[in-house]
Amino acid sequence: MIKLQVIGNLGKDCVTNNVNGKSVINFSVAHTEKYRDAQGTQKDKTVWVECAYWTDRTAIAPYLKKGTMVYVEGTPDIRSYTTNDGRQNASLSLRISNVQLLGGRGGEGQGGNEGSSSYNSGSSYGQQSSSSDGANATIAEPLDDLPF
Repeated sequence: MIKLQVIGNLGKDCVTNNVNGKSVINFSVAHTEKYRDAQGTQKDKTVWVECAYWTDRTAIAPYLKKGTMVYVEGTPDIRSYTTNDGRQNASLSLRISNVQLLGGRGGEGQGGNEGSSSYNSGSSYGQQSSSSDGANATIAEPLDDLPF
C-alpha cells in the first residue's frame, strides 16, 4: 500500500459532485517548498495535488475554501496524458481517506490555526485530538456534525 500525505493550501473553493449516486468533493492542494539552486539563489517550487474525497459526509465542504490550509492523506494516482499540442504530461491526483482542516492562510478569518478538525472516510466517527496540557484527549463525534 502506498500512502501520500500532503499539507498545503487550497487553490480554489471545493466542488461537490454526485457521481452514480455517490458524493465526491474535488479540490486542489498546493504545497510550496523553498530551496537554493546551485548559484545560491532562493527559489520556490510548488506542487499541485488534485484531490477527490469520496464520502457521503459532505458537511466539511463549506469549510474547504480557497487559501484554507489542510492536511490530506490517501492513495496517490499518477495520470499521464497528451496535450493538444502533442506533448506528454502527467498529473498527480489523490484519493482522500482523511482530511484535516488546519486553518486559514495567515489568519484571514477562516478559523486561524487555533484548532483542527479531522474527517476520516474509513469509519462513521471522526477523532479530534487536543493536547492542552501535554495529554491527548480523543473525542468521538459523528462526522456530519462539525465540531466548531
